[in-house]
Amino acid sequence: MIRATAVRGQHRWTDTPADTVVLDFDDRHRRRMAMTGTRGLAFLLDLEQAVALRGGDALVLDDGRLVEVVAAPEPLLEIRGRDPQHLVRLGWHLGNRHLPTQIMAKALRIRRDHVIADMVRGLGGKVVEIEAPFDPEGGAYAPAHDSGEAAHGHHDHGHHGHAHHDHDHGRGCGHDHHGHDDHVHDEHCGHSHGHSHKHEH
Repeated sequence: MIRATAVRGQHRWTDTPADTVVLDFDDRHRRRMAMTGTRGLAFLLDLEQAVALRGGDALVLDDGRLVEVVAAPEPLLEIRGRDPQHLVRLGWHLGNRHLPTQIMAKALRIRRDHVIADMVRGLGGKVVEIEAPFDPEGGAYAPAHDSGEAAHGHHDHGHHGHAHHDHDHGRGCGHDHHGHDDHVHDEHCGHSHGHSHKHEH
């Protein structure tokens, strides 16, 4: 099976991709994984270390062809505050629970969690259920990615822009192909996940 052994960062490639893979946040942080593109190209992701892929990145195949990475929409909560100071306070409470959080110009995004949603509402925040790509902060100690092509390390873009647009952030945090901000979805969507606020300290 052909392998993808390197990553080319977004905006650092212009070739027409041979195929596209649509991946959620968890699958965008892998070292080795069999993948199949939307047009049927099967290959093995085989990196030296796990890399935090972002929408707009490209995987470099052994033969030089590229496979574009697209971030898949996921069930999320978008959190807004009364003003910037209130939003920072809400962000502090999320961080205190070690929740992966996407920071935007006027909002925060987390994976859906009804317990956290109730907490945020109790703190006076507004919570809206959306579906959008999830691109949380990489953490204060995640090495920055600034090279054109990498076969190792975590190339962390933080909450900066990508090739696709998010209408609530001037530089485009999401890679959403859908107009998601007006969508309201059933909270009980069957999408389960472990709650990060249960982590040991």
